Amino acid sequence: MTSLQGKKILLGISGGIAAYKMNYLVRDFIKAGAEVQVILSPSAENFVSKLTLSTLSKKPVYSEFYSQNGEWNNHVELALWADIILMAPCTANTLSKMVNGACDNLLLAVYMSAKSPVFIAPAMDLDMYKHPSTLQNLEKAEDFGHFIIPAEFGELASGLEGQGRLAENETILETINSFFDIKETLAGKTVLITAGPTYEAIDPVRFIGNHSSGKMGFSLAEEAAKRGAKVILISGPSALNIENENITLIRVTSSKEMFTKVFEFYETVDIAIASAAVADYAPKEIAAQKIKKSDNSMFLELVKNPDILKTMGEKKSHQFLVGFALETNNEEENAKEKLTKKNLDAIVLNSLQDEGAGFKKDTNQIKIITKSEILDFTLKSKKAVAKDILDFVESKILK
Repeated sequence: MTSLQGKKILLGISGGIAAYKMNYLVRDFIKAGAEVQVILSPSAENFVSKLTLSTLSKKPVYSEFYSQNGEWNNHVELALWADIILMAPCTANTLSKMVNGACDNLLLAVYMSAKSPVFIAPAMDLDMYKHPSTLQNLEKAEDFGHFIIPAEFGELASGLEGQGRLAENETILETINSFFDIKETLAGKTVLITAGPTYEAIDPVRFIGNHSSGKMGFSLAEEAAKRGAKVILISGPSALNIENENITLIRVTSSKEMFTKVFEFYETVDIAIASAAVADYAPKEIAAQKIKKSDNSMFLELVKNPDILKTMGEKKSHQFLVGFALETNNEEENAKEKLTKKNLDAIVLNSLQDEGAGFKKDTNQIKIITKSEILDFTLKSKKAVAKDILDFVESKILK
């Protein structure tokens, strides 16, 4: 029996060329024991057949508020029926309508009536996918609590190559299956996670910082909480929010504030994952008033911040300690050196040379390095990467 056995999946298909792949996805869901209700946007009918999808799903397929016999297709009942809603492929147009409250077809009315989790698998040409409005809309969707299954890199319908290709059916299936396959493997454990950047004040207006969004740390916190852990999430400045009674979110600004908060709790935790992008240096003096522009150049004297991760390694007694390394060259060599110097049990390596990895992105590509092994992972959503990291930690501490 799979985790999808008996689950009710409402599949919303919008009008993109990748819609044809949904014939196979419906078949795979049915094989896994799920029930599938398909709803099409009006334009999706240009790409897929209601008859084919109805035959595969063993249910009527809807695209209008009223059937040909005049019967009303109740969008509220359809929405409440579902255990999850999967929007795939989700075009830029449908995504924009979803996050901005437009409701001009049956599919959107069902979406807006839903109380179940929503998964979005976008698909579009690479320039559309990278457009600021699309990126902003994906962020909005995540803020709503929706799950993004990021588009992948590959050949697109336009003939171009880049990110925008619908995630493979296997990836979508695995993501949905994993969502239902939640086991409280970390029940009774306390996990400390650091996330986001730190901002080091220059004056009351300006600061030194970096581009970290906190997405990786917040994804780790959510995944650990799903597994039953009590989570202490210490985050630098981030626009992200979290709502889970198993997660205590503590917001800080500077490296010194993060240092203080980390060691308020460090002795009591079982697992510590330091994913924050902490500033190594801070201005020696902070101006009390805004520094006025005068000369063509300005000099700041910087001093080293306390090394949070190194101190965690020095104070480690029973904790399983995982650090992060974001590198641009000699990646593995630098990560291994950090692993040893800071007395870590494992280090997660990100390379800015990998397309789709790094700050402010929804995806990441990592290697997990220990003193005896290197585990290499493909490009995935940060939520999926969080699963990989915690699966690895569990493999080490739950033996």
